[in-house]
Amino acid sequence: MLVLGDAHASDPAKRAALLECYRTDDPEHALQVGDLELYDLPAPTWFIAGNNEDFDVIDALRAGERPTEVNNVHLLASTVATVDGLRVAGLSGNFAPTQYDRSRDELEGDRRRHFTHEDVEQAAERSDIDVLLTHEAPTGLLSYGYDPGCEHVTALLETLSPDLCLVGHHHTHREREIANTSVVSLAPAWERYYTLDPERLVLESHEHEFGPDSET
Repeated sequence: MLVLGDAHASDPAKRAALLECYRTDDPEHALQVGDLELYDLPAPTWFIAGNNEDFDVIDALRAGERPTEVNNVHLLASTVATVDGLRVAGLSGNFAPTQYDRSRDELEGDRRRHFTHEDVEQAAERSDIDVLLTHEAPTGLLSYGYDPGCEHVTALLETLSPDLCLVGHHHTHREREIANTSVVSLAPAWERYYTLDPERLVLESHEHEFGPDSET
């Protein structure tokens, strides 16, 4: 199974790098952790919304609609899907303390990029989760001289106890065990791609030369 970090595919070079990952791995299925910005992909892909998306498309997918520009993508927004025998859950959006206590229906414009307490509570009701996708990191994973992690994501890990949590947003590869879960912050798709063995839940990293600065 192909696993991808942030794509930012509204940029032409990064879009080309994203599609090269699909050409190289030729997957049957893929998982992606947000900031996708391209909703017509070569293979069925389950993703979470990041803080950089076409939020009209995201809202349509939340509502169960399929816009004409959407092909082979499936949004996980506090929902679960079975992919290659794995139960995969996703929390879409990033954290903003000023928006967290609001209702999702109150979020407008770019504020639609955030998750709310309703989203976290809905995600926490899921069960038997093998893999959790989040755009925001839990606490204890990364440090920039301060911890950029979100306590609400940490609490979700503690509630769901997935075997594996895949994190976007930070464009940095980091691995750590948190709340008895293997947590991996993924490098962006223009730097590397990952493959996941669904039977052993082993994640492998693959660097590739094709990127936004490549002449390929």
